[in-house]
Amino acid sequence: MSEQSAAPAERNFLRKAGSGTSRGKNKKMIKSMTGFGRAKQTFGDFEIGFEVKSVNNRFSDVSVRLPRIYSYMEDGVKKLVGSRLSRGKTDVFVSIERISGTSSQIVSDTALIASYLDAFKNISETFSLKNDVTVSTVSRLPDVFSKRLTEEDEDAMWENVKTVAVQALDAFDAMRSAEGEALYRDLSARITLIEKMADHIASVSPSYLDEYRARLEAKVRELLGDSSLKPDDSRILTEVALMADKLDTQEELTRLASHISQFRNIIKSDQPAGRKLDFLVQEINREINTTGSKCQMLEISKTVIDAKAELEKIREQIQNVE
Repeated sequence: MSEQSAAPAERNFLRKAGSGTSRGKNKKMIKSMTGFGRAKQTFGDFEIGFEVKSVNNRFSDVSVRLPRIYSYMEDGVKKLVGSRLSRGKTDVFVSIERISGTSSQIVSDTALIASYLDAFKNISETFSLKNDVTVSTVSRLPDVFSKRLTEEDEDAMWENVKTVAVQALDAFDAMRSAEGEALYRDLSARITLIEKMADHIASVSPSYLDEYRARLEAKVRELLGDSSLKPDDSRILTEVALMADKLDTQEELTRLASHISQFRNIIKSDQPAGRKLDFLVQEINREINTTGSKCQMLEISKTVIDAKAELEKIREQIQNVE
């Protein structure tokens, strides 16, 4: 495939990839590792916010930021987020704010107050003084009142946080699915382009042997010159047969077709696929390189270069695939 023929194909690919045609909400497909989701909801006196965002990463790395007094939720949040994605660097921010009421209450030490009153009564009786103790008097005494944090139902709070988290994660997944759909269209178009290039190589490869035989016969006649010797057709056929076996790319092209088929099946799945696709790209590259090294025909060499250029674009794209 010449560079001139590759250019229209590339333009056609870009037109298709940018068309935005949806495969339908119920269709399975790959997901992107990059996404963002946010949700906020009020429960009684509390407003709970949950934000999640992720970027590419070879492994799963979930980082959670919570108010310190709710740090007991960290493991639960990590497990909840981890159930939605298999890899990627994910940052989670959870906010829990009291918008009404109070987080503490004032309590009185009744035992201490009783002790104070007994002391006042004893003073009154001992010194014949009027016992005019009032609530106001007692309230000014040391340590009579103390502030105590209001106890919260941890299980109930976690359920509220989980409710908001699911909403944010649903939005997060929706964005990753939309990105995945764009990746699917891009990868599907590019792998189809490589498949057409492989078909082209298969169609022009036989002509390489015809050229080789013609060159071999011409070289033999040139060497024999005006001598009485005649070219040995059987020997030429043997040499051509040996070369045909050496240059046969059927095995590589068959494996290449198998890899392309597997590639298509994987990108149609909603299961984590990034590592599998990365492996397949390496194998596809191997078969293309071997095919190019066997066939030194100019047209095939150009096609191999075009195919490797497309494969490099695929390699870059699958770095975004979960």
